[in-house]
Amino acid sequence: MAATAHAIVEDEVRELVRRRGIDPIAEPEAVARLVDEVLNDYHDRSITSSLPPMGDATLAGRAVLDAVAGFGPLQPLLDDSGIEEIWINEPGRVFVARRGRSELTTVILTADQVAELVERMLRPTGRRIDLSTPFVDAMLPDGSRLHVVIPTITRRHMAVNIRKFAVGLRSLDELVRVGSVTGQAARFLDASVAAGLNILVAGGTQAGKTTMLNALCGAVPARERIVTVEEVFELNLGLPDVVAMQTRQANLEGTGEIPLRRLVKEALRMRPSRLIVGEVRQEECLDLLIALNSGLPGMCTLHANSAREALVKMCTLPLLAGENVSAAFVVPTVAASVDLVVHLGLEASGQRRVREIVGVTGRVEGDVIETAEIFGTRRGRLERADGYPPHAERYAAAGIDLVRALGQGIDPAATTPATPATAPAASTAGR
Repeated sequence: MAATAHAIVEDEVRELVRRRGIDPIAEPEAVARLVDEVLNDYHDRSITSSLPPMGDATLAGRAVLDAVAGFGPLQPLLDDSGIEEIWINEPGRVFVARRGRSELTTVILTADQVAELVERMLRPTGRRIDLSTPFVDAMLPDGSRLHVVIPTITRRHMAVNIRKFAVGLRSLDELVRVGSVTGQAARFLDASVAAGLNILVAGGTQAGKTTMLNALCGAVPARERIVTVEEVFELNLGLPDVVAMQTRQANLEGTGEIPLRRLVKEALRMRPSRLIVGEVRQEECLDLLIALNSGLPGMCTLHANSAREALVKMCTLPLLAGENVSAAFVVPTVAASVDLVVHLGLEASGQRRVREIVGVTGRVEGDVIETAEIFGTRRGRLERADGYPPHAERYAAAGIDLVRALGQGIDPAATTPATPATAPAASTAGR
């Protein structure tokens, strides 16, 4: 079969990339210049030769650039700001999520194309996937998170997920603008971060936990030194003094693994003013609690269906650290270490919203942690309840008027009116 103009140009660009030693992923601008150069040369040659016609040179150039310096047929999906996540169940079934809802795309790939794309995505990360390591998490150059599973863990085909980084949603003001949180609740959270309260961000998958954590970090005073630990880099803090660390897989010999628990311990040796853990899933929860209980402010995310269940899970995960860790130690430690729980949910419409903000009073009755509802969902909207956060003295020390931060005494036209809660302010969360 005769080669198409697109295939000829792509082959020539790839050959020039090899000859000139250009890294397509690291130097996309250089590749773009090569594409323009080859297209112009092809146009000149096609006038006096039997080369196949090019057609729309702009579209052809975009396709060649995507194939050589991008991720081929997936690149237009990655460039589409309206797409939140991309996943491949099998080569002929590529899905995307828009506003929380899934759509089947018209992109059709071959098994070889999927394998080549995964290899290209992993190459700059230093991570690998093979029979001994059938799962991998990695970060793409644009900050998107890649997760891949290969057969025989999956039935027949590679399962690929790309969770795109939410560009622009890096502050509480941005979350207010898109309707994820009310202005009143955002002002309270901003004040709570500035006052150094320990905040747990909870919610289900795709509820917007990482985006909320990133926005909360934007409220940290610029003078503080932040250390972040994550499984894969997702947080992007625009602050002057930040050290970011991520976990590492074991090498081919099965050694060299750096788990999240190790990173939490190492972070404490780096003189942090505040510790941020991307997500707690296992026994690293114990080390985080010990750090928070020692007076170091911190924040993290956790999968949970409600604020109460988040506290229950925080009381359960540390027990994975060993038989010598008991609930008698963990429950009061959680009560003393966690100050606020922010719970988010994904609505049926695809909207991500804060559903409740509760304060942890620090009191424990038996194995039950007492909480106070500060903001709750009433009539489908986040509204002020009648609870108060702990540690009012920390707000005062930071020069913050807590009553004003909670919304009282502010122009009612600029915020949500406070309404009485339908339940008592003090509730409980047990193990």
